[in-house]
Order: sequence, then structure tokens, then C-alpha cells
Amino acid sequence: MPHTDNRIDARDWLLLGLLSVLWGGSFFFNGAALRELPPLTLVLLRVALGAAFLLPLLRLYRISLPGGVAGWRPYVAMAFLNNVLPFSLIVTGQLFISSGLASILNATTPLFTVAVMAAVGEEELIARRVAGVVVGLFGVIILRGTGAELLTGQGIGILLCLAAALSYGFSALVARRWLSTSPPLATATCQLLASTVMMTVLAVAIDQPWRLPMPGITTCLAVLGSAGLSTALAYLVFFQVLRRSGATNVTLVTLLIPVTAILLGYLILGEPISVREIVGALVIASALLVIDGRALTWLRR
Repeated sequence: MPHTDNRIDARDWLLLGLLSVLWGGSFFFNGAALRELPPLTLVLLRVALGAAFLLPLLRLYRISLPGGVAGWRPYVAMAFLNNVLPFSLIVTGQLFISSGLASILNATTPLFTVAVMAAVGEEELIARRVAGVVVGLFGVIILRGTGAELLTGQGIGILLCLAAALSYGFSALVARRWLSTSPPLATATCQLLASTVMMTVLAVAIDQPWRLPMPGITTCLAVLGSAGLSTALAYLVFFQVLRRSGATNVTLVTLLIPVTAILLGYLILGEPISVREIVGALVIASALLVIDGRALTWLRR
């Protein structure tokens, strides 16, 4: 059952950390694959392969696909708002802006989610949550530093990524209202199947992928990583946290993504960590504590 006190337990904090690694990698995979593939074809491959990875698990756990139009309706809505629209907007936006800036703009997702949930009366507009999200977004900007600088011609990419964040906010509403009792595996698989149908129509009409040259090994590996790790596995984690901790809390992962990207660069690639990045990470950590609420309770006691 989902939490009703707007807090996140230790297990879901760990799952959010894992999710930030999986989704943080999607920006890297997109940047590598876009060198040889057009945006809509890349999204089609991501959702189609992601569905292909999950379908055998659906049969293994004996979970049936929904029947009829009414059964598929919530998954189609989720597919459009959580996959088709935001994925297409983000990968198109990355043609104009860097992966780092795209990840910063993606971190505005909790702000949009809080606003959407409050506007429709689904969740209360709690002051500490709003304050925590704003502080966390400020920490992300500190963390990225010069990666957030604006250059000529980036306006389109920025607007596209912000529109994607807004779409994620509405998808959280759909998941909360229509899919709260659906098993995470079923939700992830069905939304990816619906996304595959929609993206096939778009990619065939616009990109005509059969005319594209065969991509290189780097692009193929990036697509597989995006589909298997950043999509199939990530959505299993995402919908598990969503059911347990709520729609707004699960979107906090977007604040963690830049932090994990820097930590992975340090641990795997040996990249140095600056004082600015440490300060940004501490600001984000304090924001998450404010949003969770228990730290404030402990201080009052």
C-alpha cells in the first residue's frame, strides 16, 4: 500500500538511488546514439526493446495482458505521457543542448508534479515539500555549475526538456489514479507495448528508419543500455517505489540523477570532484531531508 504521510522509508531511498543511476545513464546513452540515429527512431528502439526484455518476465510470473479497449486505456495514457511524449521531447532537445543541461532541466519534474497533484486535489501542497524541491533544484544548479550556462540557440532544447518534465508530472497523476493497484511488472510492460505501437507510427511517418544506414557498435550498445537498463529495469524500480511512496516522492529521483552522475564519474572514470560539486550535493541532501520531514521532527524533539 502507498504511504499516506508523504515520507519515504529506507528501502525506497535505496531504490531511488538505484533508479537515479539507471535513468542518469539514459542521458549518456542518448548522447551517444543520437550521433547516428534520429530522435524518434531512437525512442522507438528504446521502448520496443524494453518491452521485449520484459515480456518473458510477464509470462514467467503468469501475469495476463489487459483485455479490451477499457483495459488498455490507462496504459495507453501512461505510455503517451510517460514515454512517447517526454522521451521524444528530451532526445530532440539533446540535439540543441548538452546531456548535463538536459539532466538539470529534468530535475524540475518534482516541481511540476507537486503543482499538478495540488491543482487536481490529489495531494496536499505541503510547505516543506515545496521548499525542499526548490532547494534541491538550486543544489542541482550548483552541482552542474558551468554545465548550466546558456548559449545561443539553446532555447528550443530548454523548452522541449521543460515540456518533458511537465509531461512526467501529468503521468504521475495518471499512475496515481488509474494504475495504483497494477503490479509494477504489468504496468511497465503494458505501457512499453503501447508506446511501441505509437512510436512505430511516428518513426515510420517521419524518420523512415528503413532508409538509415546500419549504426556502429557504439550506437548499438548505447541503444541496448538505454532499453535494458534505463527503460526495462528502471521502470520496474520506478513503479515499485510509486506504489509504496507516492507519485511526488518517486519524482525526487530527478534531483539525485546529477549527483550519481558525478559520483560514477569519480568512481569509474577517475574524474575529480570539486568543492562546488560537494556543496551542491550537500544542498540536495539537505533538501531531501526537508522533503522527507522526519529530520525536522527529530530536531523539534
